[in-house]
Amino acid sequence: MTVSPQGTIETTMDAIETTASSLELAVAQAAESLGVAPDQVEATILEETKGLFGKAQVRIRATIKEAPAPKARRTTKKAAEPKAAPQEEPETTPEAVVTVEESGATLDERPDVVASDADADVLRSCLEELLSNSGLEIEIESVNLGGRYVNFELGGKDTGYVIGRRGETLNALQYLLNVISARKLSNGVRVTVDGAHYRSKRAEVLTKLATDIAEEVRKRGEEAVLDALPAFERRVIHQALSEIEGVVTYSEGEEPERRVVIAPAT
Repeated sequence: MTVSPQGTIETTMDAIETTASSLELAVAQAAESLGVAPDQVEATILEETKGLFGKAQVRIRATIKEAPAPKARRTTKKAAEPKAAPQEEPETTPEAVVTVEESGATLDERPDVVASDADADVLRSCLEELLSNSGLEIEIESVNLGGRYVNFELGGKDTGYVIGRRGETLNALQYLLNVISARKLSNGVRVTVDGAHYRSKRAEVLTKLATDIAEEVRKRGEEAVLDALPAFERRVIHQALSEIEGVVTYSEGEEPERRVVIAPAT
């Protein structure tokens, strides 16, 4: 627990409790500790008291807001021949959560590519240098290998900054590391980067959303078009619905407006 002139901050693994003289100040303190902007903080008032001479105290429980789930746009047209999306076939990581975004670099697609400890050391050194130069309090909490992938998990006070809005900063960092991997290693090894388990939490939200929409698609016999999503989130939905009978999925549009379509199976 740390104490400041403005109030008290109590930290747990999942949330922060702060006490201050006003709600705005409590939110600001929580945001600073979580490493995010105040508008990214979800605050619940736990206690609010007023003392003598108008002196007040507000105690809140604060967490980082979840990224909003994409909305579905329903259409009345029946699905004809669903288009194939060969570049978005589901891929798996050791945790069975898809977290890979194409880097845009020319990568070796041989199925026998396997990341080694030496590959991980090279990429870890590059990531540590990037994080050091950022000036943020972030550290690499874990590194694991799975097939062609080197998977990094980040943590620390400023993790919220490296995740960014809807994971945009995290995706950009992963993109950069994949470009570095393609140029430094040139062996087809790829990188995934996660922070505070953001991707796995996001995958749970997307899986639930996709399953609910798929059930509506089956009932109505109408296809649904989701909002534009980044590549790894589209793959999560393709994978989540791949075993569900009565629906098929495919993607349409060009980046960054590429969308997943959930359609009735013909």
